[in-house]
Amino acid sequence: MSERTDGGFTTRQVLALAQPSARRFVPGVLLGLLGGGSAVALLASSAWLITRAAEQPSIVYVQVAVVGVRAFAIFRGVFRYSDRLVSHDAALGQLGRLRGALLDRLIPSAPDGLTGIGRGDLLTRFARDVDQLQDLPLRVLQPAIVSVAVALGSVVAVGFISPVAAAWLGVCLIVAFVVGTLGHAAIGAAAERRVAPLRGELAGEVFDALGSIDELVAFEALDARLARIRSVDARLRAAERRSARGAGAAAAVFSLAAGAATATAIVVGVPELLAGGITGPELAVLALIPLAVFDVVGVVPGAVSSWRAVRSSAERVAAAVPSATPAGVVSDDETDAERAVDPPRARSITLSGLRARWPGGAAIGPIDLRLDAGDRVLITGESGSGKTTLAHALVRFLDYEGGYRVGEAEARVLGSRRVRRSVGLCEQSPWLFDSDIRQNLLFARDTASDAELMAVLDRVGLAGWAADRGGLSASVGERGALVSGGQAQRIALARALLADFPVLVVDEPTAGVDVERADGLLRDLLAASGDRAVLLISHTPVADGLVGRRLRMVDGVLV
Repeated sequence: MSERTDGGFTTRQVLALAQPSARRFVPGVLLGLLGGGSAVALLASSAWLITRAAEQPSIVYVQVAVVGVRAFAIFRGVFRYSDRLVSHDAALGQLGRLRGALLDRLIPSAPDGLTGIGRGDLLTRFARDVDQLQDLPLRVLQPAIVSVAVALGSVVAVGFISPVAAAWLGVCLIVAFVVGTLGHAAIGAAAERRVAPLRGELAGEVFDALGSIDELVAFEALDARLARIRSVDARLRAAERRSARGAGAAAAVFSLAAGAATATAIVVGVPELLAGGITGPELAVLALIPLAVFDVVGVVPGAVSSWRAVRSSAERVAAAVPSATPAGVVSDDETDAERAVDPPRARSITLSGLRARWPGGAAIGPIDLRLDAGDRVLITGESGSGKTTLAHALVRFLDYEGGYRVGEAEARVLGSRRVRRSVGLCEQSPWLFDSDIRQNLLFARDTASDAELMAVLDRVGLAGWAADRGGLSASVGERGALVSGGQAQRIALARALLADFPVLVVDEPTAGVDVERADGLLRDLLAASGDRAVLLISHTPVADGLVGRRLRMVDGVLV
């Protein structure tokens, strides 16, 4: 098993988090043992009863067997149902705790530290791959434990009737375990390890295609992208087919071994019957017990196969969790006690020789700047000059060197979350949830009434637009597909106003907005901001009179 040793989540740690505690895991194992034992006992008692009844004894001699058959038939169903109920409850409950632990480690690096994995693949890892981890207790450990215990118990039970038959049953079980498992691995192991990565690759391709379908159609590149998706899908289906062939081969081996164990029991038992060593009903038990035993233990190759899939998914999940917060990215380490305190919000920021760097990117700084309440400062510059890096440093997505004071407190001492209570960011492409207008505003302040929501929409010039669409319940579409770029920016500003940030950093608000409407949008955004300090970042010209100061960023430095 590959292990990470750089201080982050290891594959072993992910597997440990996926395994329920003994208190929740053991009851399912015990119920599985009782269910498997009842299945073997049902067939054994049925064989004995039918054979003994054929001898036409007094009913007194078969009453116990009759009761046993009925009891084991009931027990088998009850124990198997209870096993699934208890085991799945434990496994699914553990998945919730696993996802929470993983997200606790992931969130401190978001958003600027999560650049190594595509969104589609990341979604697959935290959805499909994490779901795959439930198979560790359900399809790997519990079936293996139950199978071994039932096999041993059955061999011991057969030994009381015929030690020779018990020995041959044990040999057949061992051969089936070894040959079936090795055969399964030889045919499907490599394919099984490829399934999870291929699923992630396919999800990434589909996610990227759906997210850029307009551009792909416009540039007649959709067919090429669909061909890539079909190619990955074909490789995934080929891997799944090869894995299925391995499972089929293992099932065939266990079926042959079950038949061989039954034939061997007959060959061994008939001479003992003729010699008077065993009775006819006991011979029937010797012949039929192997069928029941192999029915129970036939899941072992599948358990080994599931283990390979689980391990592959665990490796992918571990690789998705940063070993540590990337250099230059701020880790949100605020304590519960600090979160419970809401200090006064600062209305000014001061930068003194601030330097910052995007992970793997160019550095900006030194930068000196002060914003007070009511200030309107514009920073322009070419794409790549460092404007967005500065914006992310101001809201503490990125770490900094030098001085950055929020009010009178140094930002790194204040803590990233407290900084973001004073300094808000309206990004270039604000995220809109696939929900209605109300829900896209409420997460900024979930106590706001509908009247307050309509009032803030009015402040940003969207009250009439919302009313025409049917009010706050109108949908904005997936990722804001039903709104324009300017409307999305206005909704983002409405969120910032609801959150009541005293300092606003507005990054490229006119990106994707018609030139004729850009000045009107900026005028409305700045007017709605009231007496807040506003740092406006743009690479396009801004009309005179909208801002009080104009600065330009060149190679990460304000000039």
